[in-house]
Amino acid sequence: MKLIGLTGGAGSGKSTVSDMLSELGATVIDADEAAHAVYQPGTPGFDAVVTEFGGEYARDGRIDRGRLGALVFHDEGARRRLNAIVHPLVREWMAARTAEAAMRDAGVVVQAVPLLFENGLERLYQSIVLVYVPEDVQLRRLVEGRGLKPDRALGMIASQMPIDEKRKLAHHVIDNSGTVESTRRQVERLWEQTLRAT
Repeated sequence: MKLIGLTGGAGSGKSTVSDMLSELGATVIDADEAAHAVYQPGTPGFDAVVTEFGGEYARDGRIDRGRLGALVFHDEGARRRLNAIVHPLVREWMAARTAEAAMRDAGVVVQAVPLLFENGLERLYQSIVLVYVPEDVQLRRLVEGRGLKPDRALGMIASQMPIDEKRKLAHHVIDNSGTVESTRRQVERLWEQTLRAT
Protein backbone atom coordinates (compact mmCIF):
# COMPACT_ATOMS: atom_id res chain seq x y z
CA MET A 1 0.00 0.00 0.00
CA LYS A 2 1.25 3.46 -0.92
CA LEU A 3 0.61 6.13 1.72
CA ILE A 4 0.49 9.61 0.18
CA GLY A 5 0.19 12.93 2.01
CA LEU A 6 -1.96 15.63 0.39
CA THR A 7 -1.75 19.17 1.70
CA GLY A 8 -2.13 22.80 0.69
CA GLY A 9 -3.14 26.12 2.17
CA ALA A 10 -6.52 27.48 3.19
CA GLY A 11 -8.57 27.93 0.02
CA SER A 12 -6.09 26.13 -2.23
CA GLY A 13 -8.49 23.39 -3.32
CA LYS A 14 -7.43 20.25 -1.45
CA SER A 15 -11.00 18.95 -1.56
CA THR A 16 -11.13 19.30 -5.34
CA VAL A 17 -7.91 17.32 -5.76
CA SER A 18 -9.00 14.76 -3.11
CA ASP A 19 -12.19 14.12 -5.08
CA MET A 20 -10.21 13.65 -8.29
CA LEU A 21 -7.83 11.18 -6.64
CA SER A 22 -10.79 9.29 -5.19
CA GLU A 23 -12.32 9.03 -8.66
CA LEU A 24 -9.04 7.58 -9.92
CA GLY A 25 -9.11 4.86 -7.27
CA ALA A 26 -7.35 6.22 -4.20
CA THR A 27 -8.79 5.78 -0.73
CA VAL A 28 -8.91 9.31 0.67
CA ILE A 29 -8.84 9.90 4.43
CA ASP A 30 -9.50 13.54 5.27
CA ALA A 31 -8.22 15.24 8.43
CA ASP A 32 -10.99 17.86 8.17
CA GLU A 33 -13.59 15.08 8.23
CA ALA A 34 -11.75 13.59 11.20
CA ALA A 35 -11.80 16.94 13.01
CA HIS A 36 -15.59 17.06 12.60
CA ALA A 37 -16.01 13.45 13.70
CA VAL A 38 -13.92 13.57 16.87
CA TYR A 39 -16.08 16.10 18.66
CA GLN A 40 -19.52 14.97 17.64
CA PRO A 41 -22.03 14.84 20.53
CA GLY A 42 -21.38 11.91 22.84
CA THR A 43 -17.67 11.64 22.03
CA PRO A 44 -14.77 12.22 24.41
CA GLY A 45 -13.70 15.11 22.15
CA PHE A 46 -17.04 16.88 22.62
CA ASP A 47 -16.82 16.51 26.39
CA ALA A 48 -13.20 17.71 26.43
CA VAL A 49 -13.96 20.83 24.35
CA VAL A 50 -16.94 21.80 26.52
CA THR A 51 -14.90 21.20 29.69
CA GLU A 52 -11.99 23.28 28.40
CA PHE A 53 -13.88 26.17 26.77
CA GLY A 54 -17.29 26.18 28.47
CA GLY A 55 -20.86 25.39 27.58
CA GLU A 56 -21.23 28.61 25.59
CA TYR A 57 -19.22 26.90 22.82
CA ALA A 58 -21.96 24.30 22.36
CA ARG A 59 -25.25 25.10 20.65
CA ASP A 60 -28.20 22.75 20.08
CA GLY A 61 -26.17 19.91 21.57
CA ARG A 62 -23.23 20.37 19.19
CA ILE A 63 -19.96 22.26 19.24
CA ASP A 64 -20.50 25.75 17.80
CA ARG A 65 -17.68 25.53 15.26
CA GLY A 66 -18.14 29.11 14.08
CA ARG A 67 -17.80 30.56 17.56
CA LEU A 68 -14.93 28.26 18.50
CA GLY A 69 -13.17 29.04 15.20
CA ALA A 70 -13.47 32.78 15.79
CA LEU A 71 -11.90 32.34 19.23
CA VAL A 72 -8.93 30.25 18.18
CA PHE A 73 -8.05 32.36 15.16
CA HIS A 74 -7.62 35.41 17.38
CA ASP A 75 -6.17 33.72 20.48
CA GLU A 76 -2.96 31.71 20.11
CA GLY A 77 -3.32 30.20 23.60
CA ALA A 78 -6.85 29.02 22.86
CA ARG A 79 -5.68 27.53 19.56
CA ARG A 80 -2.96 25.57 21.36
CA ARG A 81 -5.47 24.31 23.94
CA LEU A 82 -7.90 23.20 21.23
CA ASN A 83 -5.13 21.52 19.22
CA ALA A 84 -3.99 19.62 22.32
CA ILE A 85 -7.48 18.11 22.52
CA VAL A 86 -8.27 17.58 18.85
CA HIS A 87 -4.95 16.61 17.22
CA PRO A 88 -4.41 13.33 19.14
CA LEU A 89 -8.04 12.33 18.46
CA VAL A 90 -7.67 13.15 14.76
CA ARG A 91 -4.48 11.09 14.54
CA GLU A 92 -6.25 8.11 16.14
CA TRP A 93 -9.24 8.45 13.80
CA MET A 94 -7.04 8.64 10.71
CA ALA A 95 -4.85 5.74 11.84
CA ALA A 96 -7.96 3.60 12.32
CA ARG A 97 -9.30 4.48 8.83
CA THR A 98 -5.86 3.78 7.32
CA ALA A 99 -5.69 0.38 9.04
CA GLU A 100 -9.17 -0.43 7.69
CA ALA A 101 -8.00 0.51 4.18
CA ALA A 102 -4.92 -1.71 4.54
CA MET A 103 -7.13 -4.63 5.60
CA ARG A 104 -9.20 -4.09 2.43
CA ASP A 105 -5.93 -4.25 0.42
CA ALA A 106 -6.24 -0.64 -0.75
CA GLY A 107 -3.45 0.08 -3.21
CA VAL A 108 -3.16 3.82 -2.58
CA VAL A 109 -4.24 5.69 0.55
CA VAL A 110 -4.17 9.49 0.45
CA GLN A 111 -4.27 11.31 3.77
CA ALA A 112 -5.48 14.89 3.21
CA VAL A 113 -3.86 16.91 6.01
CA PRO A 114 -4.04 20.74 5.89
CA LEU A 115 -1.27 21.26 8.48
CA LEU A 116 0.99 18.42 7.37
CA PHE A 117 4.21 20.47 7.27
CA GLU A 118 3.27 22.64 10.27
CA ASN A 119 2.92 19.49 12.38
CA GLY A 120 6.12 17.84 11.09
CA LEU A 121 4.37 14.81 9.58
CA GLU A 122 6.50 14.52 6.43
CA ARG A 123 8.20 11.30 7.54
CA LEU A 124 4.89 9.41 7.58
CA TYR A 125 4.45 9.49 3.81
CA GLN A 126 6.15 7.96 0.82
CA SER A 127 5.26 11.03 -1.20
CA ILE A 128 3.71 14.44 -0.47
CA VAL A 129 1.50 16.32 -2.93
CA LEU A 130 0.88 20.04 -2.48
CA VAL A 131 -2.20 21.72 -3.94
CA TYR A 132 -0.85 25.16 -4.79
CA VAL A 133 -2.38 28.55 -5.50
CA PRO A 134 -0.71 31.93 -4.90
CA GLU A 135 -1.60 33.66 -1.65
CA ASP A 136 -3.74 36.31 -3.35
CA VAL A 137 -5.85 33.54 -4.90
CA GLN A 138 -6.19 31.87 -1.48
CA LEU A 139 -7.53 35.13 -0.06
CA ARG A 140 -9.98 35.70 -2.92
CA ARG A 141 -11.35 32.15 -2.73
CA LEU A 142 -11.82 32.31 1.04
CA VAL A 143 -13.66 35.63 0.82
CA GLU A 144 -15.67 35.08 -2.38
CA GLY A 145 -16.05 31.31 -2.28
CA ARG A 146 -16.53 30.65 1.43
CA GLY A 147 -17.95 34.02 2.41
CA LEU A 148 -15.34 34.77 5.06
CA LYS A 149 -14.61 38.32 6.11
CA PRO A 150 -11.21 39.46 4.79
CA ASP A 151 -9.64 39.74 8.27
CA ARG A 152 -10.74 36.19 9.15
CA ALA A 153 -9.40 34.89 5.82
CA LEU A 154 -6.08 36.68 6.35
CA GLY A 155 -5.91 35.21 9.86
CA MET A 156 -6.40 31.70 8.49
CA ILE A 157 -3.65 32.19 5.91
CA ALA A 158 -1.29 33.78 8.46
CA SER A 159 -1.79 30.87 10.89
CA GLN A 160 -0.31 28.46 8.33
CA MET A 161 3.16 28.08 6.86
CA PRO A 162 3.39 30.31 3.74
CA ILE A 163 2.31 28.30 0.72
CA ASP A 164 5.50 29.14 -1.18
CA GLU A 165 7.51 27.53 1.63
CA LYS A 166 5.31 24.43 1.43
CA ARG A 167 5.98 24.34 -2.30
CA LYS A 168 9.71 23.87 -1.63
CA LEU A 169 9.05 20.95 0.74
CA ALA A 170 6.57 18.92 -1.35
CA HIS A 171 7.55 16.10 -3.69
CA HIS A 172 4.84 17.02 -6.19
CA VAL A 173 2.90 20.24 -6.83
CA ILE A 174 -0.57 20.54 -8.39
CA ASP A 175 -1.14 24.13 -9.52
CA ASN A 176 -4.85 24.72 -8.89
CA SER A 177 -4.90 28.39 -9.90
CA GLY A 178 -6.23 27.70 -13.41
CA THR A 179 -9.25 25.82 -14.70
CA VAL A 180 -10.69 22.64 -13.21
CA GLU A 181 -9.70 20.89 -16.45
CA SER A 182 -6.09 22.02 -16.03
CA THR A 183 -6.04 20.72 -12.47
CA ARG A 184 -7.60 17.42 -13.54
CA ARG A 185 -4.95 16.92 -16.23
CA GLN A 186 -2.18 17.46 -13.68
CA VAL A 187 -3.78 15.05 -11.20
CA GLU A 188 -4.29 12.37 -13.85
CA ARG A 189 -0.70 12.71 -15.06
CA LEU A 190 0.65 12.46 -11.50
CA TRP A 191 -1.56 9.45 -10.81
CA GLU A 192 -0.42 7.59 -13.92
CA GLN A 193 3.27 8.41 -13.54
CA THR A 194 3.80 8.18 -9.79
CA LEU A 195 0.91 7.58 -7.42
CA ARG A 196 -1.03 4.67 -8.91
CA ALA A 197 -0.44 1.29 -7.27
CA THR A 198 1.79 -0.86 -9.46
